[in-house]
Amino acid sequence: MIETNSIKAWYLAARPKTLTAAAVPVLLGIALAHKDAQQIQTLPALLCLLFAWVMQIDSNLVNDYFDFKHGNDDETRLGPKRACAEGWVTLGAMKWGIILTTFLGCAIGLPLVLFGGWEMVIVGICCVVFCFLYTTCLSYLGMGDLLVLLFFGIVPVCCTYYLAMPEPIQGVSMEAVLVSVACGLVVDTLLILNNYRDHDNDLRAGKKTLVVHIGKKNAERLYCALGNLGIITIIGVTTYGVFQHEASSMFLPLAALYIILHNRTYMEMKKIGEGRELNKILGKTALNIFCFGIVSSLIIIGMAN
Repeated sequence: MIETNSIKAWYLAARPKTLTAAAVPVLLGIALAHKDAQQIQTLPALLCLLFAWVMQIDSNLVNDYFDFKHGNDDETRLGPKRACAEGWVTLGAMKWGIILTTFLGCAIGLPLVLFGGWEMVIVGICCVVFCFLYTTCLSYLGMGDLLVLLFFGIVPVCCTYYLAMPEPIQGVSMEAVLVSVACGLVVDTLLILNNYRDHDNDLRAGKKTLVVHIGKKNAERLYCALGNLGIITIIGVTTYGVFQHEASSMFLPLAALYIILHNRTYMEMKKIGEGRELNKILGKTALNIFCFGIVSSLIIIGMAN
C-alpha cells in the first residue's frame, strides 16, 4: 500500500526510468564537444543535464495530471500505473508538483544565459511550453514523434554541444546536427512502442497518434527502422569522413552491441503484439536507448584519438 502524497508516491510519479532518455542527448552533446575541443565547460554541461532531468520529470507529472483529467487513465489502460489514477498523488498536490518542477527547471536553466546568451531563454521557454502542449494538445494530433525528434534530439544535443564548447569556438557543426537527429530517432522508439501498445485505446478515444494513422504493422517496421537508422547515422558520421577525411573510431565495433539489442527487442515486440506484456519491452527499449547513448558517445570520443 502506497501512502497518498508520500515520498514513494512522488518517486513513482516522477518515473525515474524515463530519465535515461533525457540524459542520452546531453551525453552525446558533451561527447561531441570533447571530441572537437578536447575540453569542455563543465558547469553548463552539468546544468544542461540537470535541466533535462527536471523537465523530463515535469513532463511526466503534466502527462499524469492531464491524462487522468481527460479520462485516458481508466480501467482499460494497458500501460504502467499512474500516480493520479491510482490515488498515490492527489490532483491538488500534482498541480503544485507541476508548478514546482516547472520553476525549478527555469531556475536551473536561467544561468545558461551566462554561457550561451539570451537565446537560451527562448530555448527554455520553448521547452516549457511544449512540455505542456504535448500532453494537452499535440499528442492528440499525431505530433508527438516530431516533438521527440526536436526536444530529445536536435535541441538538447545541439544546445549542450554549443554550451559545453569553450566560448571562443562556440558554434553548432553539421556533425552535431546529424548526431542530434540520430538521437531523436532512437529515443522515438520509446514513444512508438507506447503508442503501439495503446493503439486500440487511442483509437477509441480519438487520439490520433502516428501509430493510429499508420497501423500496428507499419508501427512495428517503424520501430525497427528508427533504431537501426539512428546507429547507422552514427556509423556514417564516424566512418565515411563527412566532416573530415578518413574519419574513424576505435570504438566503432561497439555499434554491433546496440544493433543486436535493438533488433532482438523488436522481435520480442512483434511476438507479443498486444496487451500489458508489452510493458516489459518498455524497460528493454529504455535500456537500449541508454546503450545507444553510451556506445555512440564512446564512438564519437574515439574519433579524437
